[in-house]
Amino acid sequence: MPLPPAVRVSTHGHVRTIRLDRPARMNSLDLGAKTQLLAALQAAADASDVRAVVLTGSGRAFCVGQDLEEAQTAEGPDAMADAVREHYSPLVRTLLTMPKPAIAAVNGVAAGAGMALALACDFRIAAASATFTTAFAGIGLSCDTGISWTLPRVAGRATALDLLLRPRPIGATEALDLGLLHQVTADEDLDAEVRHSAAALAAGPTRAFAAIKAAVTSASASTLDAALEYEAAQIAHTGASEDYRRGLNAFLARQKPSFTGH
Repeated sequence: MPLPPAVRVSTHGHVRTIRLDRPARMNSLDLGAKTQLLAALQAAADASDVRAVVLTGSGRAFCVGQDLEEAQTAEGPDAMADAVREHYSPLVRTLLTMPKPAIAAVNGVAAGAGMALALACDFRIAAASATFTTAFAGIGLSCDTGISWTLPRVAGRATALDLLLRPRPIGATEALDLGLLHQVTADEDLDAEVRHSAAALAAGPTRAFAAIKAAVTSASASTLDAALEYEAAQIAHTGASEDYRRGLNAFLARQKPSFTGH
């Protein structure tokens, strides 16, 4: 008998929701879950009618990272490195580079690669009961899923090293204070707040959002001159868009713009 899907996907308007759905395993990532999640993220990134993406989990966890029972069967360190290259790195790369905003709706525990996936999203909204931990060093491992890249950029090098070298659960309020989150809501309000935020982003100038994401990512590893030139190129790209014409005309008419994403 085939196993049930580990990821559920739904679309409402221009918002695509991708939900890890292994609640009995705290949405840990076995091979099936990693494969399905990557496929779902890539499909959302490529879909022209999807203008915002929500990543969340079922039950009491967002995602607790690698399924450690599966990890016990790994065939040595080289196989572990291959798994990072084949699964975890593409997951975070897809989130960081998709040409539309991604929101992490952190409904519960986010640990290890799960925390890293949340950090790879553009916005992070958490339930008040959510907790976070880097987890990696707690089992004698280095870090993966891009957290060495995202965490220092989100919270600074000192905080990143503290959280990575001394892994411990931190609550949503502390995570907000550290800059890891954009918003904390009551547990019962999380879904409604995420729907509202995602709908607002999906109604925005999608091409401009994509260009801004690309510019910020490019600038993090470039010289000032290179960043300025990249900005000029992206201005030309977005200046040719329908949304720019709509936005400019609405501004001059003192009206609210209606963007199409093109």
